[in-house]
Amino acid sequence: MRIAGGGLVRRWGGRAVGLAITGVGLYIVAPSILSLFGAWPRLADVNPWWFPVLVVLEACSFAGLWWLARLSLDQHTEDQVIAGWGTIATAQLAGNAASKVLPGGAATGSVLQARLLIQAGQPAAVVASALTAIGLITTGVLLLLPVLTVPAVLIGPPPARQLELGLLISLIMAVLIVGLGLAALTWPRFVVVVGRGAGHVIHLVKRSVTADSCAAQLVTQRERVAAAFEGRWWSAALAAAANRMFDYAALVAALAALDVHARPSMVLLAYVVAQALAMIPITPGGLGFVDAGLTALLVLIGISPDAALIGTLLYRLASFWLPIPVGLLAWAGWRIHLHITRPAGDG
Repeated sequence: MRIAGGGLVRRWGGRAVGLAITGVGLYIVAPSILSLFGAWPRLADVNPWWFPVLVVLEACSFAGLWWLARLSLDQHTEDQVIAGWGTIATAQLAGNAASKVLPGGAATGSVLQARLLIQAGQPAAVVASALTAIGLITTGVLLLLPVLTVPAVLIGPPPARQLELGLLISLIMAVLIVGLGLAALTWPRFVVVVGRGAGHVIHLVKRSVTADSCAAQLVTQRERVAAAFEGRWWSAALAAAANRMFDYAALVAALAALDVHARPSMVLLAYVVAQALAMIPITPGGLGFVDAGLTALLVLIGISPDAALIGTLLYRLASFWLPIPVGLLAWAGWRIHLHITRPAGDG
């Protein structure tokens, strides 16, 4: 009984703690969620043609992840079965949906995505390496965005209808991200210099971190990414930039649909903070925390509370809510496919 009890604790203890944390988190953000849901009827006032624009932008953002997965999986032995685009897209969509509805967030989604890829014939070690590299490169792009926006923030306000420049800003940022990404992947010394600089800054608030230790850790992560995308660094940098910039463009489009006037650089900073909130696994997909945080940040940069709320809702509709049923359909289709193609003798 003692052994069985210990097994139950090991198996279900972590899940119970995760569910408890999720429950507390949802309780805390319940008012903001209810406020957001209460604003849904207001979407009827948005010009209908903005909805397909947002869907296309988010689809392009997801396609960047599919491209990264294809690049990282297509790097190994010649006898390995290369995963098709349909398989890669299905696995990512299903994993993304799981990360938004199940406790554990991105970790849970990665497990499901990996399972589907392994069932499709990809070696487990290759899948693990690929997903780790994708996580590192997309997170690196996210961390890079605030640094790139500092010059724009320091420059005076642009013309009156500045938000309309948002899509152009996203293209310029994508070019800069690709350039810096290639520098990091092809020039190790560049990574060392950046790591030491970051280490000096971090050391001011955390004495245990030194310039050398920070640089060493950054070089280690760089080596993992470089190995995963060896020979295809251009494509990897472009795909990672596309993933983030199309998502940012969707937020810009959501605000432009409401005829909001705001500086694209400030909107980008709000976007970065919101994405960072989504990475905290308190609620699935940052539900509530991202919505409330993004709305508050948009108000801080000068957008009216009403427009910030509706803009956040419109953006989250395309980036958070719509991918959930799409991912569930992808997972269901995959299960049906396995049932049809599985040999009769398999259990």
